[in-house]
Amino acid sequence: MNAQTEPRQRTVTPFRYDIVGSFLRPQALKAARLQFQNGEISSDQLKDVEDAEIVKLVQKQKEVGLKAVTDGEFRRSWWHLDFFWGFDGVERALIDQGYQFNGAQSRPETARLTGKIGYSSHPFVSHFAFLKGIAGEDVAARQSIPAAAQLLFELDRAENQESTKAIYPNREELVSDIAKAYKASILALYEAGCRSLQIDDCTWGALCDTQFMAIMEQIGVNVVEYAEEFAKLNKEVVSGLPSDLVVTTHVCRGNYVSTYAGVGGGYEPIAQTLLAIDNYSAFYLEYDTDRAGDFKPLRFLKDDQQVVLGLFSSKFGELESKDDILKRIEEAAQYVDPDRICLSPQCGFASTEEGNHLTEEQQWRKLAFIKEIAEEVWSD
Repeated sequence: MNAQTEPRQRTVTPFRYDIVGSFLRPQALKAARLQFQNGEISSDQLKDVEDAEIVKLVQKQKEVGLKAVTDGEFRRSWWHLDFFWGFDGVERALIDQGYQFNGAQSRPETARLTGKIGYSSHPFVSHFAFLKGIAGEDVAARQSIPAAAQLLFELDRAENQESTKAIYPNREELVSDIAKAYKASILALYEAGCRSLQIDDCTWGALCDTQFMAIMEQIGVNVVEYAEEFAKLNKEVVSGLPSDLVVTTHVCRGNYVSTYAGVGGGYEPIAQTLLAIDNYSAFYLEYDTDRAGDFKPLRFLKDDQQVVLGLFSSKFGELESKDDILKRIEEAAQYVDPDRICLSPQCGFASTEEGNHLTEEQQWRKLAFIKEIAEEVWSD
């Protein structure tokens, strides 16, 4: 495949070689977080360490050639729960069991309601302002947040259903309040200078997982209607936003200590519903293993939307076969114009603070490898 014939010049995300957002936590940060938990240092001292490590991280991202940078999610414990905990009416709660992954289980934490969901302020706004301040003008500072549907999904967990229904006996009010709080938080990020927003979403990975779908059917949940509810909520959140705010979404299939969730399944069952969500300019889709199926669902992409193929695994440090990657790009190009294809790892390197099982050196080598292949295929 030769896609070097007059490609569209990219000035906003996604860029031809890209990232999903999270990075392995450096040892200095891990040590500081542990000290803070043990009461040995103050929150201000922890923030000083976070600030210093984020400055180093942004510089390293620039050195490896990335055109969009993140703070690595260095101030977070989870890719999603920390954001939920920042809303009014939501608290951190301990439960009996964590999320189940293939051969692993996460820490037993969740987000639970204590009152109506609302937005008055959010710590992520100041987090982004710091990133924006150190990123400079030569790269895009990107903020990632979990999808609104992901919060609804969390509140639907068996452990949370009682408290959710007690506060919101009317589900339409629950969905409406989530949408309002989300939109307010996004606009606050915009006011802080955010022009590149990535919305991470595991719900779609679950809704095309054959095991999950079977369980939902057994308990009487209509998976199609559930997917439509998620799509409607997400559409509401990203509609009517400022025109210069680029909004993308990443579909995750589980990424915890180098393992995954569910048994897998192609995107076909949810492709039309997912790819019909307006105002997403690009979809970051996991395609690092055959668990994700083939590229045929990409035929539903709209002409003005791009796809970022997660052909590279963030779960291990070994580099993929370049020939295999080039072949898969050609396969995807049967369904979508190669000028609308970008490359990235399938997910972040540390969706939780534990991180995947590879070294920082391997993490950076993998990103350099993605850049090498992208520059071989495309000229922009």
